[in-house]
Amino acid sequence: MTFVASRRAFLLAASSLSLAGCSSAPVGFTMDGGPGFYKRLNARAEKVDAVAARDMISIYRTNNGLSALSLDPSLMDAAQEQALAMARADRMSHDIGGSLQSRLWNKLDHKTATENVGAGYYTLAEAFSGWRESPSHNKNMLNPAMRRMGIATAYVAESKYKVFWALILTD
Repeated sequence: MTFVASRRAFLLAASSLSLAGCSSAPVGFTMDGGPGFYKRLNARAEKVDAVAARDMISIYRTNNGLSALSLDPSLMDAAQEQALAMARADRMSHDIGGSLQSRLWNKLDHKTATENVGAGYYTLAEAFSGWRESPSHNKNMLNPAMRRMGIATAYVAESKYKVFWALILTD
């Protein structure tokens, strides 16, 4: 194979690989290559990047001498149910779908659970910043007993808030 032919083969292979990567963004990044925590969620099909959320909150916790969190499928489901309940009611509340304890009853084994809700934040970075600046929400994220989390969003085009958030943390 000549140098020109081997160079063409290399370029063809490289372009094929780069095109194959266009179908989805790497975990933690948006399709435009930006971090997932800046992805705008004010559209029906958009959902929060749970891995980016776990990483963001875990880094914050470890910077404060605490353990990292793991994602829990049951907590992800419970957070999604709460975000959807708030979206249907078009208001933010911890009790729309019942109390946190009643919503988690029989779903998983835990001794301690806490929840942050929010509305009107369009990105994970905005929600995290809002929770971090709120003493009660910040206390929840920095609770040393917490080990697992679930996070979800729900979008309502007609709402003044547009995006509803639920973050559930348990031991």
